[in-house]
Amino acid sequence: MSNNTFYITTPIYYANSLPHLGHLYTTIVADAVRRYKKQRGFDTYFLTGTDEHGINIQRAAEKNGRTPQEQVDHISGELKRMFHDFRLDTENGGYDIFMRTTEPFHYEGVQHLWQEIAKNKTPNGNDTIYKGFYEGLFCAPCAEFKTEDQYYTPEGSDIPYCLIHERPLDKVSEESYFFRLSDYDEFLIDLIEKDPNLVRPEGRRNEVLSFVRGGLQDLSISRQKSSVSWGIPVPGDENHVMYVWMDALTNYITAIGYGNAEKAPVGFEKYWQNVVHLVGKDILRFHTVYWFSFLNAAGLPLPKTVFAHGMWLDADGRKMGKTMGNVIEVDVLHEHFQVDALRYFVLRDMVFGQDGKFGYENLIERANADLASGLGNLASRTFSMVTKYREGLIPSGKIAEENYLNAKRAGVSPDDQELASVVEHARDEFVRRFDNFEFSLALETVWTVIARVDKLISDSKPWELSKDDKQVETLNAVLYRAYETLRWLCIQLYPVMPEASKNIYSQIGLSEDIAMLDPTNLNWGELVAETEIGETVGVFPRIAKNKVMNEINAPVVSSQLSVASEEPAAGGQSVSEPGAIATGSSVGAEQAEVEVDNFITIDDFLKVELRVGQIKVAERIPNADKLLRFEIDLGEPEHRQILAGLAEYYEPETLIGRKVVVVANLKPRKMRGLESQGMICAASLEDNSGPKPALAAFLEDVEVGARLK
Repeated sequence: MSNNTFYITTPIYYANSLPHLGHLYTTIVADAVRRYKKQRGFDTYFLTGTDEHGINIQRAAEKNGRTPQEQVDHISGELKRMFHDFRLDTENGGYDIFMRTTEPFHYEGVQHLWQEIAKNKTPNGNDTIYKGFYEGLFCAPCAEFKTEDQYYTPEGSDIPYCLIHERPLDKVSEESYFFRLSDYDEFLIDLIEKDPNLVRPEGRRNEVLSFVRGGLQDLSISRQKSSVSWGIPVPGDENHVMYVWMDALTNYITAIGYGNAEKAPVGFEKYWQNVVHLVGKDILRFHTVYWFSFLNAAGLPLPKTVFAHGMWLDADGRKMGKTMGNVIEVDVLHEHFQVDALRYFVLRDMVFGQDGKFGYENLIERANADLASGLGNLASRTFSMVTKYREGLIPSGKIAEENYLNAKRAGVSPDDQELASVVEHARDEFVRRFDNFEFSLALETVWTVIARVDKLISDSKPWELSKDDKQVETLNAVLYRAYETLRWLCIQLYPVMPEASKNIYSQIGLSEDIAMLDPTNLNWGELVAETEIGETVGVFPRIAKNKVMNEINAPVVSSQLSVASEEPAAGGQSVSEPGAIATGSSVGAEQAEVEVDNFITIDDFLKVELRVGQIKVAERIPNADKLLRFEIDLGEPEHRQILAGLAEYYEPETLIGRKVVVVANLKPRKMRGLESQGMICAASLEDNSGPKPALAAFLEDVEVGARLK
């Protein structure tokens, strides 16, 4: 049997309520892992879907005026729509099967599992399934009966409430079939202790062991059809339907052919040996204690790993809930954020296995810092330089021995192996971390490479090297190393950001399917010189935080401000006033009547807020000949995005790090689809004669954010 297979599952999501962030998160993680494994050469299979039986579905259907089938059809349809929106469906290279427990082949498989369990004995030699009578407190949302330590009784009431869902429990008294779970404690403890990878992370593993050591009770695995009609009939007893966990958990094997000859070719024998279940920590016990025992009772192998992830809390660390008003809406995420930016955020900001904090502002700040100013800016400035200095052809990265000294004078190592070693080490660390589900640390490693190459560019100053005939090979080497690093980054980051990675890869001028390129097979220097780069476009535009947050917090605001968002003609503004290059806001269409004396009062002048800013990012805007896009540090919590008509006069790379004077209280305006949040001040003659406009600057060292008076 081949070990080169990989099967990954999300939980099948309960079809009683609409999709939410939890569903989206687990599926994004599973999708990223599956894409990574496929790159590594594994034959993969990826399952997600819906759990569609039980009393909770029955009640939800009644509440919504639907039949149970109509209810589950509606919810599964909404879940599929969300997965399509976020490119997690089969059409976009996502899941292989959207499993539904109302599928006829699932009924057949579950009933077969019941029969296989029933004909065997427990580790203690007892019958695995027996009929008895149950009287207890049942929580429908949890789909389990509660013991005394799992519920509370509010003051002044005699009705017990679930500790998790804080809602009344149902008193159930009826005949039931039981699974003899109490006979599986020693088996479970021995199993979990011997294999540290079976239940992860370690803290959750210890919780499961503690639960088992506390003593296991036999498990009710059926309900009478008279009380719960929406379920799979128990084999040989039409008066009972299967209890939800026996039904739901079995989907992981019925989906790949267990118990059904028609579906068997999908590959139960092929895939089940290497399955990884991803689950939320709140359902870990069901996926370990119950599921492991069911499988063992049926004589089936156990999963390779069950990994429990944490929960998303709000930005203040509170549990999310509609009553709290702090829920992250998936439709808002889809409307305002790039899919790849969201994928990056959830994999980077949550340490897998621990809880994480999620706020729209956190997402914006991470996307702007790591994507717009990080990866996106590195790609943009690299493409811009090779276009300008080498006519769009990737140069050779070799430096002849006679030019070693010139390279060293420019701060560039003649030997590219120093950078190659850094990139290779980061790749190996990324692979190691990703294999271990340490996604956050894997991505942190990649961003150290981005910072390293950014520093190479800033220190070597290609815009100055281009003016020196002796530094031709040095410039070529810097450009080649940046391009080769981008090639590696695209292949590594594909599982996390598939669309953006493919986009950048094609801009490099490469056409291979990176979904099939194994990062461990990368070799430094394989990028062929004279490769013509593709059409360059920005991949991660900076998100205007205030604008987006205003739209999220006040979605009813309409296009009343549409007049202010008109774009300037010819891609930018010209120098129209002495001392200022226009950015951000312009004179209105109706010019105010000019005062005869052209004087302003001191009160007028004091309205203008001039502050010291430092340019952190500078880049050209595609198809805009005059405009440059800047990110400027004004000492505020986030950098300002400002557009300026300087492209004809300055190379953007030469401006990074410069301190400039910014009109900080100018009303924002949109140009070329980007919001400009201020104006950079420069001096020029009114008739545009003379030298290029000079940026207002300082002889002394001035603090960023200082106000000019």
